[in-house]
Amino acid sequence: MSSTTGATVDPNRTRNRIFVGLGAAVIVATYLYLILAQPTELAEGGLGTSALIALAGYLIGAALIAVGAIHRLPTATLSLIPIAIVINIAVGQLAATLGLPVYLDSIGTVLVGVLAGPAAGAVTGALTNVIWGLTIGPIALPFAVTAVVIGVLAGYAARLGMFRRFYLAPVAGFVTGIVAALVSAPIAAFIFGGATSGGTGALVAAFQAFGNSLLASTTLQGLLSDPLDKTITFTVVVLILFALPGRLRSRFPFVRQYNVFGKVTPVAPAEPAAPKA
Repeated sequence: MSSTTGATVDPNRTRNRIFVGLGAAVIVATYLYLILAQPTELAEGGLGTSALIALAGYLIGAALIAVGAIHRLPTATLSLIPIAIVINIAVGQLAATLGLPVYLDSIGTVLVGVLAGPAAGAVTGALTNVIWGLTIGPIALPFAVTAVVIGVLAGYAARLGMFRRFYLAPVAGFVTGIVAALVSAPIAAFIFGGATSGGTGALVAAFQAFGNSLLASTTLQGLLSDPLDKTITFTVVVLILFALPGRLRSRFPFVRQYNVFGKVTPVAPAEPAAPKA
């Protein structure tokens, strides 16, 4: 990992880290609540008590992370997040409708994570699943924690230099997919009974037919689907980013600070920073 020298010191660094930490804690607590309570009403898409708790937990967690990170986000990043959310929902919904054994619902999240860092990726992932869950895909809401994990890992993969070479990004995607599978499996098993979408549900049923428990079946299904899905996703993202002009990528401070693409690119005119929280 490398970084540029002479970076300005954030006078509110401790406060902002507390906000990010609190946001992460709220999201983890919401995830643990869903695993322990196992509210099957979420599978029916209703807005009962459990759904409201999940909604509030993920929204508050995302908001706290955003408050702690927004001072580092230029206008370009704030403009990119809504576009990334639309990409996530549109492509993910299409994959679910077609019954594909992969999700393809985190291309926008990974894109933001690589260009703007782990916190921005986490916010994009959480908001994607909350909006998706409240509109056309109620299944997405409980999996918001997985989307957060994907955004965070994409950002750290970029910091570690996994996007400096084309062939490294799929490796980062594969590892991210393993983590995502382990995080998602209890939700798929305890809340949805393994039936989350046509393609992946069929895999769960096949594993159960061989005598595996429901949790073991959703874990095995995830370990088959998620690494493949995230390998494809990270590959698509690195292709998109490598096709962009270097000056456009350099508009993101995170890219310049951590030398994400391994090249010294001309610095574009500075973007006005977002107002401090």
